[in-house]
Amino acid sequence: MANEITVPLLPCRSIDEIVEFYTMLGFTRTYYQVRPNPYVSLKREDLQLDFFGIPDFKPEDSYGTCLVIVPDTGELFEAFAAGMREAHGKLLVSGIPRMTRPRKRKNAENHSGFTVIDPGGNWIRITAASSAPEEKEAASGKLTTTLHRAVVMGDSHGKHIRAAQILDSALERDKDTAPAADLLEALAYRAELALRAEDPAAAGDALARARAITLSQAEREKLAETLAALEDIEAILWPAQRP
Repeated sequence: MANEITVPLLPCRSIDEIVEFYTMLGFTRTYYQVRPNPYVSLKREDLQLDFFGIPDFKPEDSYGTCLVIVPDTGELFEAFAAGMREAHGKLLVSGIPRMTRPRKRKNAENHSGFTVIDPGGNWIRITAASSAPEEKEAASGKLTTTLHRAVVMGDSHGKHIRAAQILDSALERDKDTAPAADLLEALAYRAELALRAEDPAAAGDALARARAITLSQAEREKLAETLAALEDIEAILWPAQRP
């Protein structure tokens, strides 16, 4: 048999919270009921997610998750990020809900992936169908290799503090030898991990170290997404300083 369709059914505390969040990401509500049981269906192009409400449900205790395989994680991430910035003025990178950035996952054959953690505490794990040829051929330095390990711990398993410990050791080891681009990527992720762990001091320190790195114009263009990540972190740490 072919042409089967699978639709994840995920728990949440409030279907109205879910509708508001996913509408922000470009989804459309296709079905909604309150009785006899709260239930909602949401769709964005070929991606459909359904949710059922549970009274007194605790999002932080949720085990709800699903895998979404897409041709281009970057394109979908940018669409989601645009919706978040329009609604909140920043990317949501800590707490519930939040969204991680596309990064290669060592535990997923180095395919790029990012995760949306919605108001129900569900982990929508979005991964690329295949890795780009240049990603397969690129050689990684020691710091980047460690960064990939930290991403598995922090983004795949949600163990922010352990991921930070892994990254701190590598940053101290390679602070004087790693290429500027590798340092920037690692420090941007370290700041993000600190925000998730509710450690603004560590986030500020990583951000300051990242901003102190001298980059060429070519490097700045190549690292545009990472520099945008630093701006998102600044918006969270110092909202009063934003225009």
